[in-house]
This record gives sequence, C-alpha cells and structure tokens, in this order.
Amino acid sequence: MLLAIDAGNTNIVFGVHDGNAWIHEWRFNTLPIKNQIEYEVFLRLNFMENDLKLSDVDGIIISSVVPQMNGILAEFWSNLIECEHVFIGPKYYDQLPIITSNPHSIGTDLMANAMAAHCLYKTDCIVVDFGTALTFTVVEASGNIHGVNIAPGLKTAIKALVGNTAQLPDVPLELPTSVIGKNTVHAIQAGVLWGYVSMVEGMLDRIQKEMGRNFKVVATGGLSSVLTPLHERFDEVNRHLTLEGLRLIHERLK
Repeated sequence: MLLAIDAGNTNIVFGVHDGNAWIHEWRFNTLPIKNQIEYEVFLRLNFMENDLKLSDVDGIIISSVVPQMNGILAEFWSNLIECEHVFIGPKYYDQLPIITSNPHSIGTDLMANAMAAHCLYKTDCIVVDFGTALTFTVVEASGNIHGVNIAPGLKTAIKALVGNTAQLPDVPLELPTSVIGKNTVHAIQAGVLWGYVSMVEGMLDRIQKEMGRNFKVVATGGLSSVLTPLHERFDEVNRHLTLEGLRLIHERLK
C-alpha cells in the first residue's frame, strides 16, 4: 500500500492507496502543530479502526506547503513503518513529465495537481483547486505548466470578513438561492459564495480567451462541492486529484 500525505494550510490529508484505488482518507487540522507522538497516535488509530496493517505500507510520499511542519512529517511515521519515503521538492521536478519554469515558486500540491491532470487527461487542462486558497493551474497537453493564479479560498474570505468586522456573525458555507441577501448571514453568503461563482466563471473565460483555445476544466479540493452552479462549467470533479498526482509522482520516482 502507498501512504500519501498532503499537508496544506488548513488540513493534512492522509490517503491510503491499495494499488487499485484510494481506499481510505483522513484529515487532521494542520494548526496548531502537534508533536510527533500525536501524529503517530493519529496514524496508528486510523489504521487500526479501518483494519489496516502499517506493515503493509511499502511506500510513502509527502507534499507540504507548511515549511514549519516538514521536519515532523519526514520522521513521525518512522517508528511505525519501515520503508523508503519521497518528500516532494524542486530537486525531483526534472524527473517528471511536467515542466515548470519556476520550480522554487510553485507549491508541491500544485505540482501534484498538474501531474495528475497531465497523466490522466492528456490534453490542455485547467485545474481549479478549492482549498485554503483558490487556485487555477494551467497545464498544456505537452506537460508544460503555463502558469497559476491564486485567490483567497472561500473559508479564508469569510473568516477575513468576519474576523475584521465587529458585528458580523459566523457564517456557514451554504449557497443561498438568491443573490440578494435578506439578512446579515444571507447577505454574506450571497456576496461571497455567489461572488466566487462569478469569479471562477470569469477566470475560466479569461484564461481560455488569453490562451486562444478551450481547456478541459477539472475541479478538486475539499470545497469543490459547495458551489454547485459551477459544476456545469467543470468537465470533471475529482476530489482525489492531488492524492492521485502524488501517487503518479511516486510511481515515477520510486
């Protein structure tokens, strides 16, 4: 089995692949950072609860965009699992079939998304990743990463609004039926969520107009299911896309 670890700014995702499919996925809050023992216990308990054996893991791949966690991520599993691991970084990029002109400026999660898009779809792709940040990764059929743009994610935008305003309440991420708010919560939901629908639609249109051709659009990320009106603009929603990219990178590097 392959254990993939994807550490983002909000969650650390642990995925287990049995050689055919992703059979389990667990999430752990990234912050506050825990000590090594807490991560060991988390991993051990989840394997036990799902009747999995740590001894069956024969590969580990790690992606992290949280530098202060890298030391723990590289070692916390070492008392539980005996196998080689790959910690993705720019030193590996020239061994992959995807190309970036700025290897030290692109997150490893975006590299994983680009790898999955290129290998799975073999055409021009835009990967829209709904996470702590909302990202658009433009990958050409050749494997060239033409570029990326980054905006605040949905939760990030709402937290910023609520956290910097004295009288606004906490707001659930629920898309209202109307774009015109009838109360404070509804108004924030309409402004942020419907605003993001328009932003994603506009960005996809602008990218494809600038590139002069149509791209396959693939959505991923934990919040990709929230903005349901966008689903008709997506050719596919693949919530395991980042993990799949990590698996494909591991296959290439092992």
